Amino acid sequence: MILLRTRLLFLLILFTRLAFSQNTQPQSERDLIDVAEKFLGKPLLNRNNVKKKSGRIYFSGAPSLGYSLTSGWAGLIAANGAFYTSEEKEVKISNLYSDVVYTQNQQLVMHLQSNIWTRGNRFNLVTDWRYYSYPQKTFGLGGSTDNTYADQDYQYLRLNQILLKSIKPNLYLGGGYGLDYHWSITETDGDSSVISNTLQYGLPNHSVSSGLFINLLYDNRLNSINPAKGQYANILVKENVTALGSNSNWGMLLIDLRHYIPFPRNSQNVLAFWSYNWLTTHGNPPYLDLPSTGWDPYSNTGRGYIQGRFRGKNMIYLESEYRFRILKSGLLGGVVFVNAQCFSEWPSNVFKTILPAAGFGARIKFNKYSKTNIAIDYGIGQNGSQGIFVNLGEVF
Repeated sequence: MILLRTRLLFLLILFTRLAFSQNTQPQSERDLIDVAEKFLGKPLLNRNNVKKKSGRIYFSGAPSLGYSLTSGWAGLIAANGAFYTSEEKEVKISNLYSDVVYTQNQQLVMHLQSNIWTRGNRFNLVTDWRYYSYPQKTFGLGGSTDNTYADQDYQYLRLNQILLKSIKPNLYLGGGYGLDYHWSITETDGDSSVISNTLQYGLPNHSVSSGLFINLLYDNRLNSINPAKGQYANILVKENVTALGSNSNWGMLLIDLRHYIPFPRNSQNVLAFWSYNWLTTHGNPPYLDLPSTGWDPYSNTGRGYIQGRFRGKNMIYLESEYRFRILKSGLLGGVVFVNAQCFSEWPSNVFKTILPAAGFGARIKFNKYSKTNIAIDYGIGQNGSQGIFVNLGEVF
């Protein structure tokens, strides 16, 4: 699991996300670190003895710059620690990530996130803690909204903790607790119809969603950062209940499915498919906890549209992407993609509008050991919606 949730382009070569394999350095592969070392005429890292060793922490961190449609330009201070909990052959790498981000749009974001595997991959502990001070645009409910918007401002605290246990190879079952707390919610300016729409649904000055998770996970990918083949299926159920402090009783179901096919066969090009379905099973989630464009855990759905462009009680999302090499060394690659999202209308709760987008992008190899790419994409949606989308690692 990639733990970098914001769409930020890391501009300093010193920030290296070190996810190592047991293999020796792939001599035919090249990445940005190789380019920097050749330019500087000296090694930046000891990459000739990259081995898995229990207890060794591969630490990296630096200040950086980034950009997204939602934030504009952003300054970032980040730190990442990668480590193994054993030296067994099939053990998966664990990660701990933390950052502080301040953006051109006066947004403050802080993350503490981890994905920790115990010995033998028997348990997987997933942490997602975050704090946002977040001015943002909102466009109302449903998939039929136009480009008029209102400005929102709020504070946000998320505390999600899940523990999974292996029940079969690559299959995990578990549960946990999740809190989503928004406060100081205001709509400061904007279109009167959008403001009326949000107020009719209900937008108090604070909201609490507090409940328990049940999680079933299947993942046979060898590299979750840049999968070459395999399947991923994550089914997550959450029941928010007033007994745990939630404002109301409501439930959600998340079904996240991914499939990767080498195409042509035996090549390093990949045809990737993604289905992301975020559904309300009962009750009425608080407005800011409703399914919305770009509010998946990775902030990656809906390339071609700004984060929060569409919102509703139910979301169905499909995407396909073709990833291909341009240079034989893997230093430079490209992608083409298409996606479509559909949100239920309010208050009818029926699906009416399919919202397509498409685009293309470049991939620059950042770290050849983890196969981490810098992803720079240009997406085009409907009604003049378009933008540049930047990510560290593949979008899905």
